[in-house]
Amino acid sequence: MRFDGKVGRVTGAGSGIGRAVAIGFAQRGGTVAVADVNRDGAEAVAAHIKAAGGSAIAIGVDLTQPAEIEAMIAQTLGAFGRLDMLHNNAFGVPSGLQKGRFARVAEIDDAVWDYTLQVGLTAVMQATRRVLPVMQRQGGGAIVNTASISGLFGDYGIAAYNAMKAGVANFTRVVAMEYAGDNIRCNCICPGAIDTPLLQRSLTTIQGFADATLAAIPMGRLGRPEEMGNVVLFLASDLASYVTGAAIVADGGLTAKTGIPTRFRN
Repeated sequence: MRFDGKVGRVTGAGSGIGRAVAIGFAQRGGTVAVADVNRDGAEAVAAHIKAAGGSAIAIGVDLTQPAEIEAMIAQTLGAFGRLDMLHNNAFGVPSGLQKGRFARVAEIDDAVWDYTLQVGLTAVMQATRRVLPVMQRQGGGAIVNTASISGLFGDYGIAAYNAMKAGVANFTRVVAMEYAGDNIRCNCICPGAIDTPLLQRSLTTIQGFADATLAAIPMGRLGRPEEMGNVVLFLASDLASYVTGAAIVADGGLTAKTGIPTRFRN
């Protein structure tokens, strides 16, 4: 699996899954634009890549601002002249909205809802819309979006996140359908519980949540960002040349079961 001569751009690449994808893409010969709202985090990842002999630039971007999304794409094209792989991955909740993040539907905070859909879904559309003509002119490309098992099934108390990730999954299918004839593939990954800063907040602050989460996963552990990165890189590579419109679940078996208790007793 190689990306020699190819250029990728990854959002949310300063940590977690995005960091793993950016580093993995560069390790396999690709050039990567490392984008994150945390410019220092993006700089650190780009420096890591360059120290290992790879090629990367860091871009600070606020995905609530369409002009910054446009500038991010323009900066990537200005630096490298092309864009072969787009990984729409970024999502996080700023500290000012943390208090209202968990709520039942009747108590949803409008600011949380609006922010979640803008950063997690609308920004995906805005970046994809800008990149599609570039990939058409090049003769093809690969887009991989980070959805979630929370976009396939429901969770208590995070309706905005559920709705956003479901939107990402179906938006992925539409892009795949509309642009398959242009040799542009679009897929998404649906991670389960992955050891990222976003999940760690809940694991460390909600009593009993960590133990209950691990107990629900048949593999008995959290996924690692690198494990998700490997799925993204496969979907972005020529090894997945006949895969488009797919939502690939990677969750340690979490959604493989019905939830009905076992009929066996030790």
